Amino acid sequence: MKVVRIIIERSKDFYSAYAENIEGVYGGGATVQEAKQSALDAIKLLIKHNDPRHVPAVLKGKYEIVYKFDVESLLKYYSKIFTKSALEHITGINQRQLQHYSSGLKKPRLPQKQKIQKALHELGGELLAVEL
Repeated sequence: MKVVRIIIERSKDFYSAYAENIEGVYGGGATVQEAKQSALDAIKLLIKHNDPRHVPAVLKGKYEIVYKFDVESLLKYYSKIFTKSALEHITGINQRQLQHYSSGLKKPRLPQKQKIQKALHELGGELLAVEL
């Protein structure tokens, strides 16, 4: 299936969203949800108001939306769900280092990003298997 990758980034007081692989798809908002919806609305407008010949191939037919966060934005957005202690437990990255990442003081290297992503995906898989 084709993938539309939406990048979510946080500035001081605003979230922005843009399609990494489609030119002209941008959005923003005070929250991640607003930024996501704004980018989705931009995709709908692009499809609706363009000649089908000018619609990017990735938007023709079925496609999947994938949201990609920078580490700082992800940690800030989910800070009420994942404490630094909880993240340390599932990632093995100490709380001080996680705090540096979430404040923007330091940027994680690729292996650290991969460690965070892997831990979150594993947790998500475990939660999907839970029944109550």
